[in-house]
Amino acid sequence: MPTTLRQRLAALTESDRTADVVRVLLALIGVLAWCVARNEHAGTVPAMLGVIACALAETDDAWRARLRGLLVTLACFAVAAVTVRQTIALPWLFALALPAGTFILVMLGAVSGRYATIAAATLILSVYTMIASDPSQATGGPWLVTMAMLLGAAWYGLLSLTWSALAPQRALRLSLARLFEALAAQLDVKAALFEPVRDLDRSALDIQLASLSARTVDALNETRTALLDRLGRRQPRGRMAARLRLYFAAQDIHERISSSHYPYEKLADALFHSDIMFRFGRLIRLQAMTCRARADEIRRTLPPGSLALPRHALEDVRSAVQLGAGTRDASIDEALSGLLRNVERLQETLASGNEAAWDTDYALQNPDPPTFGEALARIRVQVTRRSMRFRHAVRLSLGLLAGYLLLLAVHPKHGYWILLTTLFVCQPGYGATRLRLLQRVAGTALGLVAGWTLLHVLPGGDWRLPVVVATGAGFFAFWRRRYTLATATITLFVLLCFDEPGASYDAIAPRLLDTLMGAAVAAAALRFILPDWRGRSLPDLMADALAADAAYLRHIAMQYTRGRHDDLPYRVARRDAHNALAALAGSINQMLAEPAHTRPATEAALRLMTHSQQVLAHLSTLGAHREALPDGPEGAMARRALEQVADGYERLSRLAREGQPLPAADTAWLGSLDAQASQAAGLPRLVGMQALLLAKAQAGFTDIGAASG
Repeated sequence: MPTTLRQRLAALTESDRTADVVRVLLALIGVLAWCVARNEHAGTVPAMLGVIACALAETDDAWRARLRGLLVTLACFAVAAVTVRQTIALPWLFALALPAGTFILVMLGAVSGRYATIAAATLILSVYTMIASDPSQATGGPWLVTMAMLLGAAWYGLLSLTWSALAPQRALRLSLARLFEALAAQLDVKAALFEPVRDLDRSALDIQLASLSARTVDALNETRTALLDRLGRRQPRGRMAARLRLYFAAQDIHERISSSHYPYEKLADALFHSDIMFRFGRLIRLQAMTCRARADEIRRTLPPGSLALPRHALEDVRSAVQLGAGTRDASIDEALSGLLRNVERLQETLASGNEAAWDTDYALQNPDPPTFGEALARIRVQVTRRSMRFRHAVRLSLGLLAGYLLLLAVHPKHGYWILLTTLFVCQPGYGATRLRLLQRVAGTALGLVAGWTLLHVLPGGDWRLPVVVATGAGFFAFWRRRYTLATATITLFVLLCFDEPGASYDAIAPRLLDTLMGAAVAAAALRFILPDWRGRSLPDLMADALAADAAYLRHIAMQYTRGRHDDLPYRVARRDAHNALAALAGSINQMLAEPAHTRPATEAALRLMTHSQQVLAHLSTLGAHREALPDGPEGAMARRALEQVADGYERLSRLAREGQPLPAADTAWLGSLDAQASQAAGLPRLVGMQALLLAKAQAGFTDIGAASG
């Protein structure tokens, strides 16, 4: 077998989507085989819809957590299906139950990501129940549809549970691999910042770096959840302990990638006639390749220790830095020394896959609520007009109600496709909704054309059954990355599921019209029902980021007092700072897709994102080099400077949240910090220089606020 083909097959086998597709395929085949063997054709379609809905509610948990999630899923499905069955014959009662149930389910997602996934799948199953319960589509007794859907969901859940028990570490292994791939992509962009040219658009690279850092943060959070789910209260041993160490190593690598020792444009100017910048960039690119090799090693369960490290490239960087030492400006030499130490430690971490050379606390923070009261408290906090979840819950509830009233008015025969389209298209943000609208309409049209062709060209018969199974599995192959194709396959799936002699053929045009009407309802709901323009949330998100930066800096300052220790409070503060920046960057990216009249100055928003990225970069530099400062006046001044800067960021956060103008920079204080840093040496100098850069960055927020004013 050719190497490329073998590699492609291996990649396909280890893909995170392959397992999802195979499970759905086996579940649909099982439903089909059971119904054909027992001649229970009336329950085939509802059971298949139950399989699809339960697969959409699935999360990558270990079997114990997956069992709990399955029980909650089946309970939610049962309540939703019974409610639909009991109220659908009474339009006035159904019109009350539909928005109320939608609001409750969306708000349930505030508890945790697992419950958000279950709630979304429950809404989808509810609409499937409406479609299957429609007299024009019903194929069995009054309760056959409900029972068949629940049995189909339970069958898939049992299959998924067995799969998880047989391969308990697969999801964790793939999460770790995705994490190291995200780190590699971030390293590639980091290397581009070291291009030794003067006209490089480093602002664009900063924006790209912020976006990739947000992706890394998501991967870190996903991996932490997978670890927590499999560890529980047990002490990690063997392979689990090794993977936990890899996770902590990835955290350390991310902190080092995020660091910035000195403004890159000033380094490029000062070292324009030297090859130092080029050598740093080349080394970091090679480290990115090593990171990808580590990801491949994890994904394919290769034996550790086979990584090819760029040792010669590191030696070249050392030689280049040492060659001109003492002939350059002291601040440049200090920055280069810090950079060199940073890439050396990064390479050590990549080599060992273990950050345990430092004193590490292996506790993890569990994001799930510990008690039922805490879960209710999380929901109560979100019940406010300022909450995006609350606004989306109200918007989706009223949008589905409007879609139902439109259904009754113009198209009661096949009109539940209006609700299905509204449910899938109506997203929390304008940009996501607009993109989903276009994808949904295009995918539905493509699926209907394919369905029309099959029904027109091929005679009636059992050929539909394998096509139905294939399209149901194909939906999950495209669900997360190619939504247009996913919509096309699920449209064909539903079209063939509900095919009666001539019924699907005649309903193709009405279903396309229903899709257009549902998309129009979703667009109108987003525009007129509590529109959630992201520009309005920027002050609060900026305040959150500033507060998180201040907390992160205070934990860093404690490490410079007591010595380096990767304890849980420090890691939580670091993660909160990165999460806050990711939320700010994500909101600004979504804002750029909104109409121009709804957003503040675009340039100011982009400056805010890059400026916040630079602040976190300087904090990460302090975090990467943290160790106890020496006793004496220089160490005391450095620690005091960090506390003063943290106080300043807390004050900025409070003023931004209250909508008050941000203060101008205190030039006298900046001058004092500059003098202290210039007089220090060694670690106190590095800390003092980063404190000075952070203090100067405070003034940047004032300028950005005035520009966006």
